[in-house]
Amino acid sequence: MTIRILIADDEALLRMAFGMVLESQPDMTPVGEAADGTQAVRLARELRPDVVLMDVRMRPQPGGREVPPEMDGIEATRQVVEVSPQSRVLILTTFDLDAYAFAGLAAGASGFLLKNTRPEELLTAIRNVAAGDAVLSPRITRRLLEDFRPHLPDGGAVVRDERLDRLSAREREVLVEVGRGLSNAEIAAALHLAEATVKSHLGRVLHKLELRDRIQAVVFAHDNRLVPPA
Repeated sequence: MTIRILIADDEALLRMAFGMVLESQPDMTPVGEAADGTQAVRLARELRPDVVLMDVRMRPQPGGREVPPEMDGIEATRQVVEVSPQSRVLILTTFDLDAYAFAGLAAGASGFLLKNTRPEELLTAIRNVAAGDAVLSPRITRRLLEDFRPHLPDGGAVVRDERLDRLSAREREVLVEVGRGLSNAEIAAALHLAEATVKSHLGRVLHKLELRDRIQAVVFAHDNRLVPPA
C-alpha cells in the first residue's frame, strides 16, 4: 500500500525537503503541498490523503493575502479531521512545548514530532500513523495524563461504557497499560508478550471501541476509570 501524504508548511524549502525524503520511499508519495492552514484544509478535502504533515505555526503568506489568525496548524488540524476523517495528522514543530502537543491532540492529531527529527524517524512516524497508531513520546503521554487527571470527577457514580464488553480479558489488560501511558515495548514487558502481539491487541481494541488512535484510547481508559489516579 502506498501512503499518500499532504505536506503543510509555510516554508517552501522545508516542503521541498520533506517531499524529497518522501519520494525516496517506495511506499510513500506526496500528493500535495499547502503553505497555510486554509490551503491544508482545502487540499485535504480534495485529495483525501492518508497522512497530513502539519506545521503547527504557519505565518501569513506574501502577496497581500492574510491567513486568518485562527487558521494556524491547530485549527487546520481540527478542520482536516472533520472534512477528511480517514486522514491522520502528524504535527511538526520547531518547539518542544507541551502546549502545542496538548492542543494538537485535542484537535484530533495522531502525533507530534519535532522538525529536527532524523529522516528515518520521520518515515517511521508516518508509517505508524498511517497504520492507525499514535506517535507520541512517553514524556508527552505522561504529561498529557497529568494534565487530564485533574478534570476527572472525584468519586460518585461513573457511567460505564458498554463497549468495554466487546473486549477480551487480554485486550482489556492492554487498554489499561495504554491508559497508564506505556509504549508497546513497555506493555510487552509488563504482560510478558511479544511487541507484535501487543500491537495486534491494540489494533483490535481501537476497532472494537470505535476509537481513532492511541490517544483516544488513553482518554477512554481514564474516562472509564480503568486506571487509578497517580
